[in-house]
Amino acid sequence: MLVYKNNDSTIKIKPSYTGLATIHDKDILLYLASSLMNAKNNGEKIHQVVRFVAYDYMISTNKKTSGVQYQQLKDGLRRLKGTVIETNIKTNGTEITREFSLIDEWGVIKEDNKGKMAAVEVKLSDWFFSSIMGNAVLSIDKGYFELRKPTERRLYELARKHCGNQVVWKIKLENLKGKLGITSPTRTLRFNIKKIIETNHLPEYNISMEGDVVMFTRKSPPKETTEPYKLPKHVAKKEIEKQARPGESYKQTAARIKGLKDALK
Repeated sequence: MLVYKNNDSTIKIKPSYTGLATIHDKDILLYLASSLMNAKNNGEKIHQVVRFVAYDYMISTNKKTSGVQYQQLKDGLRRLKGTVIETNIKTNGTEITREFSLIDEWGVIKEDNKGKMAAVEVKLSDWFFSSIMGNAVLSIDKGYFELRKPTERRLYELARKHCGNQVVWKIKLENLKGKLGITSPTRTLRFNIKKIIETNHLPEYNISMEGDVVMFTRKSPPKETTEPYKLPKHVAKKEIEKQARPGESYKQTAARIKGLKDALK
């Protein structure tokens, strides 16, 4: 069991007999979240039960399409189904403890004699589906799936969350260690960060360090920063920012708004 504490809040991640869900199992959740967010942003109705093609998942997450990979997909689904998260939230002197799984059900729709699945069906947990409906899911760069080390993936996730489109995000090494949830000595993390700085291979973000302060900066400005100057005059920037959906650029939002306006004429 993994335990994370932040002030009065505690998160416990409990494995089942199938084992604890791994950072690579998370690819399944990211793939599903991305697919649902894209559909949602396109005005399509989304559902808690999702059916997807296993081959498409493999290609999208930079995996091979051998029988071994299909077996690993099933193993990952088993771990996601079995892993339970327990959280406590304190508000005005009242503590509420909740426990939930990441997915409620999963099944293979069709499987050939080589062990390859034609389709997979997954029922997302109420908690996970609610986060998608509430736009609490961030888009990620496809280069994320090329990262193999768990620490590198977690570093990217933290940069995406805390730096986002800001110029820079700074954090002390010891605090970063806590967010990464690692138990190895701080000197080991310092060494690994320096190696990542040398290779500079994280997608979207640079990492640098001054003393024991780690800094994350974007490798290039967000594309959205240059788009407003190309918009039609009748679509105001303020209106775009108000109606933008997660993952949309200014250009995409403007086109969607214009389409909506044209439909009303």
